Amino acid sequence: MTKRTFGVIGLAVMGENLALNVESRGFPIAVYNRTGAKTEAFMAERAEGKDVKAAYSLEEFVQILERPRKILVMVKAGKPVDAVIQQLKPLLAEGDMIIDGGNSLYDDTERRTQELEATGLGYVGMGVSGGEEGALHGPSLMPGGTEAAYKELEPILTKIAAQAFDGDGPCVTFIGPGGAGHYVKMVHNGIEYGDMQLIAEAYDLMKNCLGLNNQQLHEVFAEWNTTEELNSFLIEITADIFKYIDKETNQPLVELILDSAGQKGTGRWTVVSSLELGVPIPTIYAAVNARVISSYKDEREAAAKVLSGPTPKYDGDVKAWINKIRDALYCSKMCSYAQGMALLAKASDEFNYNLNLAETARIWKGGCIIRAQFLEKIKKAYIDNPKLPNLLLAPEFKQTILDRQDAWREVLTLANSSGIAVPAFSSSLDYFDAYRRDRLPQNLTQAQRDYFGAHTYERTDKPRGEFFHTEWTQTDKESLETGSTD
Repeated sequence: MTKRTFGVIGLAVMGENLALNVESRGFPIAVYNRTGAKTEAFMAERAEGKDVKAAYSLEEFVQILERPRKILVMVKAGKPVDAVIQQLKPLLAEGDMIIDGGNSLYDDTERRTQELEATGLGYVGMGVSGGEEGALHGPSLMPGGTEAAYKELEPILTKIAAQAFDGDGPCVTFIGPGGAGHYVKMVHNGIEYGDMQLIAEAYDLMKNCLGLNNQQLHEVFAEWNTTEELNSFLIEITADIFKYIDKETNQPLVELILDSAGQKGTGRWTVVSSLELGVPIPTIYAAVNARVISSYKDEREAAAKVLSGPTPKYDGDVKAWINKIRDALYCSKMCSYAQGMALLAKASDEFNYNLNLAETARIWKGGCIIRAQFLEKIKKAYIDNPKLPNLLLAPEFKQTILDRQDAWREVLTLANSSGIAVPAFSSSLDYFDAYRRDRLPQNLTQAQRDYFGAHTYERTDKPRGEFFHTEWTQTDKESLETGSTD
């Protein structure tokens, strides 16, 4: 029997689709699933007639793979990944490699990389974005870990990855050492949370302030998807969602879906990491928080009966307001991406990932959930200035926000006066306003901290790095003498 080029462990939908993707590119594959019945069903149905060999034990699975063995693990993140690794280790030889294609926490990937490299095995923690369709036809791949292992995998990964929409190559590159691949995928998902919440808020305003029906919403999002600013996968599928009619009720399906959003943890991890690294990402945090508060469905329904607010309303031309909401969405979207890229830059320095942010933007141009035309502008911004501290300072993005901020502010006023929560829009504008000001009120915060806790402070009239403490309690006479009553 011909040895298999590539192996996949775990035959849930993502594992199956990635296995079929690899096989369709001309690579003979082996598959294994802990539950044999699942393997049998896959072989009898989706894998029938394809160059796939099933194994029903890990020993058999390893034996039918050519050296160096290339094994993609697609099981639930956390302890299941560790369990599979521990079962595989005694069966593998030096130079063999394990690829974790799930949404593992980057800290776990760091640990596993160190442990396996010490035994002579390669380890690649690889972010995979694109959902079920992407896995089957071409995802965006974010591999990190052992670079030598990546080089062995590169001929396969470049074949199975998506292609950038503008012919800019396969959407895969070596991200960096250790947990870099899973870190970048985590932040990708955080940006995705922000993107989705911003779109939801635009929908809420157009539906409940402007009174647009589902057909009109479909038309608006379809039109937006033709623009350079908002052309993206998420806008495209949003347009599709509004025209889908439920066959059972003959009603728009979106109106029948419970307004309680789930999450799998990557958005929360992004927020936690940002706090640990000291990088503000308020839009992404607002998006995570919006999902959390949406889960309080029963409480919200009870509160709606006793807590009143203003009736949504607007003045003026509907089309003009649609355009303003579009501008607010784009400005807020830029802030969300700026926050995510700033977090990646800080993590790169902190963890020695040596991330190439231009390449990161490039591989997100196809396959992944946040793929969008304006990622080319982000790529170009980092090519022009690899040390760019914030995307908002790139000439094109800076001018775009300056040109559109009046509409952005009007939309926030409309939302507030109508009693419609737009936490991601609001957080984005707050981020912009805080970042653009050279003087914030935290001088008072520092004074308070020094007053009650002797935490010290720096002074504007002294060199940075010099710290001072004041005994803030003065007699009335001392206050008058120093003029501090002003």
